[in-house]
Amino acid sequence: MASNQIVKRMPLINSVVRWVTTRRSDEIQYYRKYPIEIQNETLFYLIQSAKDTVWGKAHDFASITSLLEFQQHIPLQDYNDIKPYVDRLRKGERDVLWPGETKWFAKSSGTTSDKSKFIPVTREALEECHLRGPKDIFMQYIITHPETKMLKGKVLTLGGSHQINNFNKDSYYGDLSAIMLENVPFWSDLFRTPTTEIALIEEFEEKIEQIIATALEENVTGFAGVPSWYLVLFNKVLEKTGKKNLLEVWPNLEVFAHGGVNFEPYREQYRKLIPSAQMHYLETYNASEGFFGIQDNEHSNDMLLMLDYGIFYEFIPMSDFGKENPTVLGLEEVELDENYALVISTSAGLWRYIIGDTIKFTCKYPFKIKVTGRTKHFINAFGEEVIIDIAENAMNVACQHTGAIVNEYTAGPVFMGEKQRGAHQWIIEFDQPPEDLNHFISTLDNTLKTLNSDYEAKRHKNLTLEMPHVVVAPKGTFYKWMKQRGKIGGQNKIPRLANNRQYLDELMNMLPDKS
Repeated sequence: MASNQIVKRMPLINSVVRWVTTRRSDEIQYYRKYPIEIQNETLFYLIQSAKDTVWGKAHDFASITSLLEFQQHIPLQDYNDIKPYVDRLRKGERDVLWPGETKWFAKSSGTTSDKSKFIPVTREALEECHLRGPKDIFMQYIITHPETKMLKGKVLTLGGSHQINNFNKDSYYGDLSAIMLENVPFWSDLFRTPTTEIALIEEFEEKIEQIIATALEENVTGFAGVPSWYLVLFNKVLEKTGKKNLLEVWPNLEVFAHGGVNFEPYREQYRKLIPSAQMHYLETYNASEGFFGIQDNEHSNDMLLMLDYGIFYEFIPMSDFGKENPTVLGLEEVELDENYALVISTSAGLWRYIIGDTIKFTCKYPFKIKVTGRTKHFINAFGEEVIIDIAENAMNVACQHTGAIVNEYTAGPVFMGEKQRGAHQWIIEFDQPPEDLNHFISTLDNTLKTLNSDYEAKRHKNLTLEMPHVVVAPKGTFYKWMKQRGKIGGQNKIPRLANNRQYLDELMNMLPDKS
């Protein structure tokens, strides 16, 4: 449909949108007031729905009357625990983890394994969670910005791709973004570019070319997705058009709903690409396993935990994580500013599933969170316990103090040797390098000390840890590395920290000077 036809229908569209947003806003206000009650309702909705499934019968769901009984009946799970059940689902078996047939599976390797995981995505999970999240983030934006002209244009999407599952011709797998594109209402095409056919092109670089060929003439007012991959697209757009920034291409850009990775390392690059004080950035917390949080206040960098998406939450204190019988808390038991591993039970048939993310609460009533890292992504080779949240904060401070802008980075240990003290090695690709690299390194180091007493203790007099070893990588290194690993586009993420040298060694072998 042509843009002028959309504009003609704007009064009707706006009326419908305003009615829907007001109604949904009232629902969210309700669960801000009654979060514990809503989570209890969610738990028993899930149990009752699944009591006659293979899983529900095996764990005697019919007899469960309390959270304690639920926890006693079901051990904590990871993907290896549920994989035999997922394999049955992929072959077409019904009523295994959730009632009915599961046709869609989100292919995800995350950053913790090279093996693919196939996360079930049921019809209920799509409608109650994955498709509701994007609606809510834009609903919240419309409420707080009633003057918005976003609906007069289109949202640019950079989707993934899907393939037919080779176990069953009627079931499909692919990036979650692709699954969502296949299941959104037909009328969403009025507000989205490119077409679904282009968005689902499997080859990422071909997709980029097709998007550029079709979207340059559109009135793009917003975009949503993973910041790192949009940078690849936008730099190609500027290269193709010869423009200085994106506002010269799409002058009505006003909102970016981002997720998947921490936005802070990319913020300065986006300020250069979109030099406008009227550009709004909204964080989301979504994964193949579910949509968990939205930023409901642009002046605060935490997110509202979404409690009515068919997800029941539990939390393992990271001080207990990895123990045989860790403490597991309900929502009413959490404390502020403590790191927790997130555990979910969902209408996709995931039961007490540890997704691998760590979060901390910044507020209670309403419950708000920040993502702090991954349960397997940290550096603790020498007892220093550096997590992603601390690394990101230290990197931001180093950039602010030195004028540097970082494209990508990863870090890991340098292990002790006969003539080598321990250290952390950082491989950094700069968009704008610091004038004084040594000042950047010392600022990074000092900030890590300030934020982490364990790191500070190990750095004392260089006895355990030396000053960080920083290797500057040429522009494009991380893109080439991810392409080499078959992990470009979609929901693939640059691993920030590791407690071994796998990623560091792979990258070092790609650099022109490996010394």
